[in-house]
Parts: sequence; structure tokens; C-alpha cells
Amino acid sequence: MTTLAPSLPLLRIGPHTVQPPVVLAPMAGITNAPFRTLCREFSGGKGLFVSEMITTRALVERNEKTMQLVHFDASETPRSIQLYGVDPVTVGKAVRMIVDENLADHIDLNFGCPVPKVTRKGGGSALPFKRPLLRAILNQAVSNAGDLPVTIKMRKGINDDHLTYLDAGRIAVEEGVTAVALHGRTAAQHYGGTADWDAIARLKEHVPEIPVLGNGDIWCADDARRMMRETGCDGVVVGRGCLGRPWLFGDLVSAFEGTQTRQAPTLREVATVMLRHATLLGEWIGDETRGVIDFRKHVAWYLKGFSVGSEMRKKLAVTSSLDELGAQLHELDLDQAWPDGADGPRGRTSGNNRVVLPDGWLKDPYDCSGVSADAELDTSGG
Repeated sequence: MTTLAPSLPLLRIGPHTVQPPVVLAPMAGITNAPFRTLCREFSGGKGLFVSEMITTRALVERNEKTMQLVHFDASETPRSIQLYGVDPVTVGKAVRMIVDENLADHIDLNFGCPVPKVTRKGGGSALPFKRPLLRAILNQAVSNAGDLPVTIKMRKGINDDHLTYLDAGRIAVEEGVTAVALHGRTAAQHYGGTADWDAIARLKEHVPEIPVLGNGDIWCADDARRMMRETGCDGVVVGRGCLGRPWLFGDLVSAFEGTQTRQAPTLREVATVMLRHATLLGEWIGDETRGVIDFRKHVAWYLKGFSVGSEMRKKLAVTSSLDELGAQLHELDLDQAWPDGADGPRGRTSGNNRVVLPDGWLKDPYDCSGVSADAELDTSGG
């Protein structure tokens, strides 16, 4: 057993201490209340667990789905919401609503999403290219946030010819943002290739005034420690590495507390978590069938590496009740040990995609005339 140096720094997000310095990345359709509950249980409540993306227009208009997404379990503290928006006024109203109605304790702003329906509106990873617009949004968010800390999550830029992260980091500091998280990929890479950890190190050097969190290619707890050691970042943001593996947060706690304890669950133990995940989804949605249907997308992630025939995988992917799911899981060889290689990459791996942008977006980083409140998305969750 090894012990960490006692000088391991605390991660401070405004008034909140995040120890170990580990954050669950917001992921559309994934990091809802049930999944956050599982991750938090495995971590013993340690870390920061962020909601899936909430669009500011939908929040201000009190969209029914959005209002469900901003509901937190009583045990969640601090409550962390990620907002997406392209209109400074709407972003400001959404932040003020969160403050006035005590909806959260921390606000993160999304400038990293690479999906076309977001970038074609000028949002997500496209937005930091427009420096004045980024500054205006951050100004409205911070000025309306009161005592709530505001952080941002971003990518390196749109592509290798249009990198924005250093300018964006400096603007964030100047506008009073509490911390920045950087995914070491461009929007064009989506989730392909290898994350550029050197960029995280450069950002840390560029904005020493505030914490910098690193994101990208953290597949196991030791990757998180290595990222911090190699980049000097103040914490890590974990996304795809925990898909079908919420116990990764228990491993992360162990790693940062200085032990070699790592979880390698048998298929029986994985099946138990799968059934609990589906149960929590049904309780949260208020309908067992809809909960099990929503759980289907998680099946392949949970079973990654295990010996499960293609026919059984197909059956599990079309279950519609907890009894059916439990019965099919019981048919598996549940005594299988955790498979070699299952800790590796998971989730989307596509890359080298053309980034869909508004017409003329790249002509001038200071011309924001083509962006209006009409570009706001009206639904949340990505």
C-alpha cells in the first residue's frame, strides 16, 4: 500500500471543497439524478457530481422536462447544474432564477459540447471563438450568480486552426469565473484520437489565478493521478470512463487517499448495480417501463468485456420491466470475473468530424452580429 504526500492540495470551487478533486462530467441523457446517486454512493459522497446539460431558455420558460432535470436528491451537496446558452440576457435570467429559487449551489457553463445541433446554433464548443460573446455571457452569469460559484467547461477550440482555450481561459479569469475545465480535444475531434494533456498544462500556466481541471482519457483511477502529476492541473473531470462503471468513483477516492484498492466486480455484482440503476430510473421518471427503456442504453457499457452472447445482449437491450431485466440477467454466467481490458476506453470514439457552424462563423472572431436569442435551444439534456 502506498501513501500520498500530505501536501495534496484541496480543490476549492467557491465556498465548496471538493476532495478528492474529482468531478463527474455532465453527459446528456446520462448524468441524471439516478446515475449521480450511484456514483455518489460508490464514492462515499466525496467529489462533485454535475447535472446533465440544462438549456437556459428551457429553464427560464419552465419546460417540464427541464424542471425535472434540475431536481436534486436531498443527499446531493453541493448541487451542481450545468447551463448551456448563447444569449447573454437569457443566461443571466437563468442564473438569477437559480439563485432566487435556490435551485443549485454551483453553476457550470457549457462551452465544450461538439454535437451539431448545439454548434450549428453557435453554442457549445463553437461559442468561445466569438470572444466578445463569450465575455458577455460570462459577465451576465457571474453578475447574476451572487455567492454561487460559476465555472466553465470547454474544449481546445473548433479545430487545430482555430484554437480558443487560452483566450477563453483569460477571459474567464477577467470576468470572475471560479474555475475552468478543459477537455483536451477540439470540437472536430469529437471523442476520437488521444486527448492532448499538454494543452491542459499550458492552460494551467496561462491562468494560474484559478483552478484548472483536466478532462479526457481518464479510464481508470491511476489515469487521474497521472494527469494531475503530468499537467499540474488542480483536479480532474471524468466522463466516458464511468459509463457502465459508477464504481470508478470509489476507485478514484481510494487513489487520491493513497491506497491501491480498486474494484473489479464479478458479473453478479455488476448485474446487481444494473438492476438498481434501472430501478432508480423508474422511480425518478415515475414509470417503471420508461425507466427500464431509458436504462437500455447503459447495457452495453455495463457488459463491456464480459462473455455474453449476442442474442442475450439483444434481449437485454429490449427489456421493458424490472422483472424481465432481472430474469434475463439471472440467465448469465454471473460468476465471471472482471474481464481484462474492461477498464479501457468506452463510449463514443468517433473523430475527425466536420464541425457544423452558423454561416460565416469563422470569418471574424469579434463579429457576433449573427447570434441572437433565437439561437437558444428550447429543450434540455443535450
